[in-house]
Amino acid sequence: MSSEGPQRAPQPLRIDAATGLLAAARQVLSPHYDERPAGALPELLVVHAISLPPGEFGGPWIDRLFTGTLPADAHPSFAERVGLKVSAHALIRRDGSIVQYVPFAARAWHAGVSQYRGRPACNDFSIGVELEGADEVPYTDAQYTALVALAAALFETYPSMSAEAIVGHSDVAPGRKTDPGPAFEWGRLRALLAARIEAQAR
Repeated sequence: MSSEGPQRAPQPLRIDAATGLLAAARQVLSPHYDERPAGALPELLVVHAISLPPGEFGGPWIDRLFTGTLPADAHPSFAERVGLKVSAHALIRRDGSIVQYVPFAARAWHAGVSQYRGRPACNDFSIGVELEGADEVPYTDAQYTALVALAAALFETYPSMSAEAIVGHSDVAPGRKTDPGPAFEWGRLRALLAARIEAQAR
């Protein structure tokens, strides 16, 4: 279990249903999104992992990638990513702070070629949350706490979502993607989320 930084007590998060914005997040809105297909609702939560440069944490580069402003000359690994039109709805940094790039009701471009239980094009009906991390590096206590709080807020705002529909990027794009990787503790997430939901129901 990782212990980077102090573990913060879970705090209720609130999403404005009209705007799809999370008040507690730092807003860095991406141009890389569009509207969901008519009648499509967010039903699936897809957990990703990202680090830029690979294996390094902190810095402005994830923001720059998702806003289309990543400079090719800042790191050798960036050249292949320049010009990519990708985004996620939110990023949870190592300290548990949340950055939002796309309103939750809109379609972020995070899953790519994907399918969930035979249903293709997961971007149409999912919300993508990135964890600042790497497949083999333990995620922090603060990240689990923030992910549980964000998931609970999403379930409250969008009744079409539930704890039964949370997957990794590797689950919807097997063979193409590996994140969030073996370091991610799915059992821990589900236990924390079940406890959170039970506490809210009391």
